[in-house]
Amino acid sequence: MKYLIAVVSTLLPFIQFAQEKGMDQKIDEGFGWATGWFVNLIFYQIPFTEDIKVYWVLFPLIIGALFFTFYFRLINFSGFFTAIRIVRGEYDEIESRGDEKEEDVANVHSVDGDIVDTIRVEQDEDHHGEVTHFQALTAALSATVGLGNIAGVAIALTIGGAGATFWMIVAGFLGMATKFVECTLGVKYRDIAKDGTVYGGPMYYLKNGLKSKGLKGLGAVLSVVFAIMCIGGSFGGGNMFQVNQAFQLVENITGGEESFLHGRGWLFGLVMAILVGIVIIGGIKKIAKVTDKIVPFMVVIYVSAALFILVMKYDMIGNAFGQIWDGAFTAYGVAGGVIGVLVQGFKRAAFSNEAGIGSASIAHSAVKTKYAASEGLVALLEPFIDTVLVCTMTALVLIITGFVDPSNTGMNDAQAILLTSSAFESVISWFPYVLTIAVILFAFSSMISWSYYGFQAWSFLFGRSKRVEYTYKILFCVFVIIGSAASLGSVINFSDAMIFAMMVPNMIGLFILAPKVKEELVRFKAAIKKG
Repeated sequence: MKYLIAVVSTLLPFIQFAQEKGMDQKIDEGFGWATGWFVNLIFYQIPFTEDIKVYWVLFPLIIGALFFTFYFRLINFSGFFTAIRIVRGEYDEIESRGDEKEEDVANVHSVDGDIVDTIRVEQDEDHHGEVTHFQALTAALSATVGLGNIAGVAIALTIGGAGATFWMIVAGFLGMATKFVECTLGVKYRDIAKDGTVYGGPMYYLKNGLKSKGLKGLGAVLSVVFAIMCIGGSFGGGNMFQVNQAFQLVENITGGEESFLHGRGWLFGLVMAILVGIVIIGGIKKIAKVTDKIVPFMVVIYVSAALFILVMKYDMIGNAFGQIWDGAFTAYGVAGGVIGVLVQGFKRAAFSNEAGIGSASIAHSAVKTKYAASEGLVALLEPFIDTVLVCTMTALVLIITGFVDPSNTGMNDAQAILLTSSAFESVISWFPYVLTIAVILFAFSSMISWSYYGFQAWSFLFGRSKRVEYTYKILFCVFVIIGSAASLGSVINFSDAMIFAMMVPNMIGLFILAPKVKEELVRFKAAIKKG
């Protein structure tokens, strides 16, 4: 921490000066000019009609989710209760025992950099991972459950109307299959060092998995591309955007322009950077210990408030679902009709649960298990909780309280958060204060999880030394301060584009390696049957 404090104290005067002089806005504009081509490429919209334009990135995500759903025989539904039993620990004995066949025991593909096809790890159980199934799930959830569930839903409904909710739910169920595939591969092709530290994620299954299929060159290229995009996404969308939006809500709740924090975003960022630094220095075990407490607390508080409103307005629930159903199939003049509503639902679900992006598999790779498919099954719960549960709750509250206005299509995320806050406030007067705390916790948990994602990609490219590790973590904390103090329009657009660019190499790998996932699923089911 002393290095972090030294770096921060050196940068603070420059950050304050830049904020006071408006230099951050000029830098942001210049950055947008230099990177606009990349953002436009990733978020290019294919025009279908005069009113409907669809991001091309949605097509591989939707097609992939449909393919995996049917290829694995509706695993999103058939594996749901098995996943719950795994999280509850009912199969712990089976997983710790593993197979009797040596080649199947530990899917470890490198120890201290020595690549092998399979290797039996004879040390203690920790050498098969670092965290429990529940901790891996909450670590991944902490990066996805967040502002997308609050602001993203409000934006979807203001553009697509109530019917967008239906398609968000559909997209959430389909995304469960994609999450199953990528997180199974994350465990199967992870690297475990001699000290038990786990290194995993798309970088490793793209490199090692495609190599096993005779596609070494393609795997090497795709893994490096993914790692670069992941690092950029961790600094931007997983860091600066989170703290920036949290600060805007805190500033608003404490008086707006009259707030003591007005013009002092760096101060909020400094506090957050110190808290983030304390957690991330400890690695995935420390991160998991924090997220397995914060995430359930956040979800319970938020969902409880939504349920309270639904109970208070129980007589309006039927009408709300009627609006959702009618809007999903008979929408006219709203974002271009039914197709426009469908697009908004799928778009916001994809932005929220990140199925197909590959990021979650990095956290799930650290789980303690000898069966890759067991963690893949746990991971499919993530889109269900994030999109089917939390997003639907938000949508119902917005619809029932009358805060869905399809004419208001120009909202940004900060305005959307305030809209959701107003919807809750209309029934629970003091809820904006609770929501502010929730958003801070959402942002904090997202940042610490994305720091782990970024570090895994960083170490893949630059090595695993302590110097490399602390260089990344200090940089990450510095970007927390910059994010809270600066104008970030172009920076956030670029970082969001990098996150969705992760989808390209990841989805290629998922399609090619799907048969490997099926083998792992068969192996785990056989172990359960054997008892």
